[in-house]
Amino acid sequence: MLLGEISKDLNVLESTADCDTEITDICYDSRKVKKGSLFVAIEGFEDDGHRYIPSAVNNGAAAVICRKRPDIPCPYILTDNTRLALALVSARFFGNPSEKLYMIGVTGTNGKTTTSIIIKNLIEMCSGEKAGLIGTIDNMAGDRVLASELTTSTTPESRDVQELLALMEGEGCRYAVMEASSHALELSRVEGIEYSVGVFTNLTQDHLEFHKTMESYGAAKSKLFKISRCAVINCDDPWAGAMISSAKGRVLTYGIDSEEAALKAENIDLRPDSVSFDALYEGQRERIKLGIPARFSVYNALAAIGTCLALGFDLKSISHAIAKCRGVKGRLEVVPTPGRDFTILIDYAHTPDSLENILKTFRSFAKGRVIVLFGCGGDRDKTKRPIMGKISAQYSDLVIVTSDNPRKEEPRAIIDDILEGMKGTQTPFMVIEDRRGAIRWAIDNAQKDDIIILAGKGHETYQIVGKEKHHMDEREIVAGILAEKPIN
Repeated sequence: MLLGEISKDLNVLESTADCDTEITDICYDSRKVKKGSLFVAIEGFEDDGHRYIPSAVNNGAAAVICRKRPDIPCPYILTDNTRLALALVSARFFGNPSEKLYMIGVTGTNGKTTTSIIIKNLIEMCSGEKAGLIGTIDNMAGDRVLASELTTSTTPESRDVQELLALMEGEGCRYAVMEASSHALELSRVEGIEYSVGVFTNLTQDHLEFHKTMESYGAAKSKLFKISRCAVINCDDPWAGAMISSAKGRVLTYGIDSEEAALKAENIDLRPDSVSFDALYEGQRERIKLGIPARFSVYNALAAIGTCLALGFDLKSISHAIAKCRGVKGRLEVVPTPGRDFTILIDYAHTPDSLENILKTFRSFAKGRVIVLFGCGGDRDKTKRPIMGKISAQYSDLVIVTSDNPRKEEPRAIIDDILEGMKGTQTPFMVIEDRRGAIRWAIDNAQKDDIIILAGKGHETYQIVGKEKHHMDEREIVAGILAEKPIN
């Protein structure tokens, strides 16, 4: 595709590039540049892509998009926002695939992954059409997993989003469901996409190392509803008003407690392995059963049901389809413990609200102790650490404080921040910095009917120490420990 066609939507401040230059790819990583690539210099949190313009040119870049004039002679386009530019040129290069798909975006602090997967499954069962998925765990087109290496975060960079959408469209998908993180919305990763439906799950403390305040965090989330034709909003959440006020189109609210909810859950029945409830919408009532336990699963189910209603599916068909949905990896995932009389679960809970929700859920029906093992991520919001320490002591019978992804922080310093919130607690706790050792201790000391919750890692199969990723799959760790231990 010609550079002039790709760059026609940009705010060009200055250009030395030839519009008739043939572009073979879009790159924001100079290491991936090949002959004919268009390199976009992004200013990141730790590094500046402008530093790598010489490397990109040396690797064959046909032109560069930048915010600062290059230090070396090369064809360039100067613009005021290279993140926005990356989104716009990528959409053009990949043929504006979002225009050919019904786009569904899901935002919120907790529940995005589970809700997105339920939505994808419901769409496929109700419509008979393929749906794509961009999310924390997988990128998919129907049953096919797509380019997992493009997933660098909850929502990939805009260039990778556009490539994934083009792959989905090429695979015959009519719908695409994607998690829309606050970073993605703030950093133009979904710029140029108009959503058929935008979904809001909830807003609780997270990512304040980036957004600084809850108000800024909420404002970033609300951007989704300015680019959605229909907004599906959890009206039980305190931030619902801010999301609704940002909506440019139709609003469909859902909830449990609010009398104003258009889609409401009643007669909730919580069980250890599932949840069921009556869904009420426009005078209709259908019994819903979902094989994922906990009260917050009701909210995830309502968000998915509301999305499908907004897309035009009927409540009865949705109720039949949702009964076939199963659990999600790393979300209340039960780990096999053959021959043992205790239970181990893996969950991604890594915020105060998600940790409190899961502990309250299992405390309500546990016959034995509720044991939680968790840590907090390094180079992330430090203020939530003592809060999570306090919550863990308040709602469990035994706490094991360990490491999560320490990144460039000292693991013990992170643990000390957590312990600040546990001062004065009567709840017994252990500190075992090594996560594998902590899991082994929990299993060695498990008693009959205990529920052990390994919180924070969820679907992740790695641990980040410094800048290095080391393989760490908690399922494998548990299986290995149990294999060493004879069954009594």
